[in-house]
Amino acid sequence: PLFVTWNTRSSRPGRAPRLRGCIGSFEALPLWDGVAEYALISAFKDSRFRKIDKSELESLECCVSLLTDFEDASTYLDWTIGVHGIQITFPHPSFLFSNGISETPSPLSSSPYLPRLTSRQSFSATYLPDVIPEQGWDKVEAVDSAINKAGWTGRITEDLRRSIKLRRYQSKACT
Repeated sequence: PLFVTWNTRSSRPGRAPRLRGCIGSFEALPLWDGVAEYALISAFKDSRFRKIDKSELESLECCVSLLTDFEDASTYLDWTIGVHGIQITFPHPSFLFSNGISETPSPLSSSPYLPRLTSRQSFSATYLPDVIPEQGWDKVEAVDSAINKAGWTGRITEDLRRSIKLRRYQSKACT
């Protein structure tokens, strides 16, 4: 498992680089093939950014993060900032039930007992270990940000957080 991150170096001394692309895989890959493939994918196919242009190359730095030590966390808070990256998955909140009946109506359904089905029944996102301290987030802020990154645009509740399956991992980064 690896991720390739492209950053734009700041022209001002002391300023942190800016993210320019970051995509990877949680699958086991031959190292050389994985780096070559994801360097291109993160440069040209990260939907958050325009494709990297030849004119930018001098101002870019590339970092490869090799992911290690995967563990299932017991709760969404069972990880350490600055040590672990987080990978979250969670069901669409309209599928969260208690005793078979939702205690609160889903914002996406017309009835509290009949959730409206959507084409997206689960969500997932990840943050590499260095992202969370760089952003200055605490654990709840990081998890909430990952929920939004996964594509959830509704209200984030404690029930939603508790429904998260979180895998923590570590990484070794090489620039």
